[in-house]
Amino acid sequence: METFQAIINRRSIRKYKSLKIESEKISSILKAAMYAPSAMNLQPWHFIVINSKDVINSTVKSVPHAEMIKQSGNAILVCGDSNLEKNESWLIQNCSAAVQNILLSAYELGLGSCWIAVQGIDEVVKNLKDQFKLPSEIIPIALVAIGYPDEEVKSEERFNMEKVHFNKW
Repeated sequence: METFQAIINRRSIRKYKSLKIESEKISSILKAAMYAPSAMNLQPWHFIVINSKDVINSTVKSVPHAEMIKQSGNAILVCGDSNLEKNESWLIQNCSAAVQNILLSAYELGLGSCWIAVQGIDEVVKNLKDQFKLPSEIIPIALVAIGYPDEEVKSEERFNMEKVHFNKW
């Protein structure tokens, strides 16, 4: 699959089949995540793979807008290590690049995914830190639902030259 086509056609999936994801696919997704670019190649990310029903149910209590992970049966919590990257803005950007690689690699493997906001929602961040007993320097950035899709979301045209500026506004 060509990268450009994956970028154009990948969409957020919120309905999933009740199928277990093979461990090889999870490993491939994590490998792709760790090949994301990061400032000064610090690679300040950590990943918590969530595939236990009990942990998924607890996670939905921590992140109420993450209901779709009950269906997907799988999620990855992307966290940043503030000891490795002191600049919070860069930490978020680095981990966001890893999230994008997770989304694209899941699509390549025939899986659906959905990026679920975490960072910037103080109560959710606190809930996740408590739930997963994260050390103080580990900051939850995003939660990604992953599973076999049970819906097809069509790509629509998004390219808009009115959003492009050359050399000045």
